[in-house]
Amino acid sequence: MELRKGQKIPLAEDFLTIKFERDSGVMDIDTSVFLVGANGKVASDDDFVFYGNAAHKSGCVVYNENDGALKINLNKVPRDIEKISVTATIYEAAKRRQSFSQVKNAVLHLKGSTEIATFKMEDFTVETAIVLCEIYRYKNSWKFNATGAGFSGGLEALCKNFGVDVSDEISAPPEPPKVERERKSSTSTERRPSKKTTPPIKIGDSRKKSSSTNIPPVDNIATNPPRKKIELKKGQKISLVKRGDSLGEVVINLNWSQPERSTGFFDSIFGSNGIDLDLCCLYEMKNGNIGAIQALGRLFGNLNQEPYIELDGDDRTGSVAAGETIRVNGKFIGKLRRILIYTFIYSGAANWAEAQGVVTVKCPNNPELIVRMDEYGSKLKNCAIALLEIDDNNNLSVEKVVRFFRDSKEMDEAFHWGLKWTVGFK
Repeated sequence: MELRKGQKIPLAEDFLTIKFERDSGVMDIDTSVFLVGANGKVASDDDFVFYGNAAHKSGCVVYNENDGALKINLNKVPRDIEKISVTATIYEAAKRRQSFSQVKNAVLHLKGSTEIATFKMEDFTVETAIVLCEIYRYKNSWKFNATGAGFSGGLEALCKNFGVDVSDEISAPPEPPKVERERKSSTSTERRPSKKTTPPIKIGDSRKKSSSTNIPPVDNIATNPPRKKIELKKGQKISLVKRGDSLGEVVINLNWSQPERSTGFFDSIFGSNGIDLDLCCLYEMKNGNIGAIQALGRLFGNLNQEPYIELDGDDRTGSVAAGETIRVNGKFIGKLRRILIYTFIYSGAANWAEAQGVVTVKCPNNPELIVRMDEYGSKLKNCAIALLEIDDNNNLSVEKVVRFFRDSKEMDEAFHWGLKWTVGFK
């Protein structure tokens, strides 16, 4: 089975091998594992498995120092571990000016008694660390998620995401944290920093603040000082913070601009009526119901009844100062499983650079999240912007996606939603 990003499959076997492979080259890539609880954080240094800590104390995860493969025994996973996140990082990426955009033919292999699935790693740009996949508890079983979420902050960004406190002696980005490495002797001429010159990463209470925090937070915002705005990078995921039992109303806004047109020039690009950009979303309820919210077909939704999502109108010119807004009733967030925010150009040529679309996500007691549609090269008319996911503990996360498709049907298939699509008109 060849998986796509975001695809989830049930696991029928308890003994697994996960291996990240790619074309050989000068780039030095390491795999590591974070075993996290319900709060998404490691509890101690034993829950961070990498080249310096090659086996979890329970024996559920073992790191092979020779080829970087991971052996996982799901029968041995402690009860307080909810998720096993497998990651990859580029060693000294900033110093060597390397990123995953330079990695060719990268594939993750999931094996049991035979190979279960593969997951190709594609479309990366400046990322120096990737959450390759996640194995997580679902009711009384385990599931596998082909994640493919990238971070531009390297190992340090991953550590902060999973509650690892980086030693204060380590310099701030763009230099990634250096760690003490203990490996078997090798004939390679490349050498790692020794303990005498490089302090190790230390894992502590995730609430403890580190002095090296120059990158945007990618973990639960509750562990960081409040900020007014956070601009997400592609693949970056933020968890929103609840105050009490509810998130409050989540407001998702699309604002875009209609270019100032001169006679003939922009008419040839956009057509005589300009560009009409629509804000929409796909939703999936935890009861299994799925659907779409969009102006086309007058599917505006309902804030107080299922799906508890509502679109407030349709800006057909780009001149309305408030743009278009989707609202999610936070009181019922636990009834939703995921929401895919997307937009499509209903009329006019696909010129995203001229539209300058910006999506903001606002939620009480949280910073405003900004997602810019900043990949302007595509001539496709449909763009998946952000993915909102709600876990079994009703925690909501927001991930920047920004992927382009020919139409909504192709996007639906890419994210495995399962709706049937027909041509519609306003």
